[in-house]
Amino acid sequence: MDFGRLPDISQVDFSLPVDHPATQQVLARSQRPTRPSFYLGCPTWTNKPWIGTYYPAGAQDAQLLYWYARQFNTLEMNTTHYRIPDATSISRWRQAVPPGFMFCPKLPQIISHDQLLQNVGEPTRLFCEAILGLGPSLGMAFLQLPPFFEPDEWPLLEQFLRHFPTEVPLAVEFRHENWFKESDQTRKAFETLEERQITTVLTDVAGRRDVLHMRLTTPTAMIRFNGHGLVRSDYTRLQAWADRLHQWLDQGLQTVYFFMHQKDILDAPPALVYLMEELEKRTGFQLPRPQKVQQFVQGSLF
Repeated sequence: MDFGRLPDISQVDFSLPVDHPATQQVLARSQRPTRPSFYLGCPTWTNKPWIGTYYPAGAQDAQLLYWYARQFNTLEMNTTHYRIPDATSISRWRQAVPPGFMFCPKLPQIISHDQLLQNVGEPTRLFCEAILGLGPSLGMAFLQLPPFFEPDEWPLLEQFLRHFPTEVPLAVEFRHENWFKESDQTRKAFETLEERQITTVLTDVAGRRDVLHMRLTTPTAMIRFNGHGLVRSDYTRLQAWADRLHQWLDQGLQTVYFFMHQKDILDAPPALVYLMEELEKRTGFQLPRPQKVQQFVQGSLF
């Protein structure tokens, strides 16, 4: 994730902002679950540097999703941003993952960036029909709005959301700075997301602290974290997230999606392990950790 990345982070204040007042209201209306759901993962599965570490030595390209899904229980699926998957791909992905694994597909760029949500009924239909083929492994789709999509264009987004299939869980990532300033359009937008049970994405990135708006619209938190190679601030930021998630869980949060972006993909598993440890200390819930593997398991997987 290059959005908001800085070459020098020495002067960045990484402290988490206070919650938006609406967040507590949203969580107060939620029925607190006996056991919340934690989904922690990465944005890619074709991570060849993991071969011999988190993937077995000798693992083939076609097997990498299988091995990824034995290490993590969710995937920020960026591949769908570039093309709508066909039924064969969907079937192959679904069969590669175990029960409980969740895909979070990003809406295609033809919808969000190229056509800016206008005249996109057909690609939206094709995309939703495709990902519904993931069955119980469909977690939450997310719409990443381009940085130039302003609140003045709210009517386009409102119309798009009005026609978006309700059977597909959806999150929206705002990027233009004016979405995080109070106005009639932004109030209406966030209220509409609440009414339609559409989740907001929280993006923790060095160069755009404003996108970390801390406004939940559903009892689900979707967090995209951009780290800097396991420097000290990565760890203090993850501690702060463990604190905030613990707070939200006490208030009624039901589901956590947390995606780890690191420039070097080898840094992502240790960072997620650290977050898991910090969450366990606070919540008492045991979270399965990724494990390094030593050798390839012989025999065909498929």
